[in-house]
Amino acid sequence: MTETAPLTLDVRPTLRAGGEPFTQIMQAVTGLQPGQALRLLATFEPLPLYAVLGRKGFTHRATRLAEGEWEVVFTPDASAAAAVPRQPRPAAARHAEAAPGWPEPCQVLDNRGLQPPEPMVRILSTLEQLAPGEVIEAWNDREPLLLYPELEARGAAIDVRREPDRVRLLIRRGG
Repeated sequence: MTETAPLTLDVRPTLRAGGEPFTQIMQAVTGLQPGQALRLLATFEPLPLYAVLGRKGFTHRATRLAEGEWEVVFTPDASAAAAVPRQPRPAAARHAEAAPGWPEPCQVLDNRGLQPPEPMVRILSTLEQLAPGEVIEAWNDREPLLLYPELEARGAAIDVRREPDRVRLLIRRGG
């Protein structure tokens, strides 16, 4: 039996340019051959990505290569998805009014001050934990343009309110 070499994805240029490589990473994961690993090169240890890919059946091994240089190898492992505990959801938050006709948010994410792709990874990871119809309220420093296609692909609805120094998102899980 021959082993397929890991697919290497270097997102350091995207991150250094201020971009959010989450879509790029998820497309690479989708394109992996059965049993193939993903070798990710990043400027920071992508902690939120561990849970996202863990739920997809991947374990990880991270190595700090130098200051601002990380290598993380995600290896498929069928038992990994079952091993990731589901985080309990807090009681409904009442920090801001819901969009008309929407339920109150069950989780509030303050993503202000986080560097890309952390806000997007946090939102998508939290969205996966929600039941259909439940809502996340997220506060970001700027509008997450790369997030919108990901939400659309997942059948989520979104209400965006732009303020002078922040963006408030209400995201309702579809299904």
